[in-house]
Amino acid sequence: MQTSGATSEHHHRPLTIEPFAGTVTVRFSDAIVAATERAKVLREEGHEPVFYIPFEDIYFDLFEKTNTTSSSPSKGTASYWRVHAVGGAADDFMWAYETPDPAARAIARHGAFDPKKARIDIDPVEDERHTPHVME
Repeated sequence: MQTSGATSEHHHRPLTIEPFAGTVTVRFSDAIVAATERAKVLREEGHEPVFYIPFEDIYFDLFEKTNTTSSSPSKGTASYWRVHAVGGAADDFMWAYETPDPAARAIARHGAFDPKKARIDIDPVEDERHTPHVME
């Protein structure tokens, strides 16, 4: 079987997925639509890091799945959701790889948010070993 150029091995970008030590809060308008202390951060060569939030920490009553999909050679097929909150809405606000390819299996049942449409607040846990402390 022959693969197309779009899915050939040389188009795969190396990616890493790690737990994020801290809190990630996602807002649309004034509404918190997701918040977690269990986020994962996906780093892919040539892209900004993306924070993925477990489905259990996303307020799905504010979301509606759309027919939009996209494909990534290293992650698989993404599905998209529209958000409705505080009298407003935004299409393709969140995406998720519900059944990701093996390299991205760690982000299954996690959603990511469009940073141009969402306010994503990242609050890392203080690393006491590397943070200077003032003696009183």
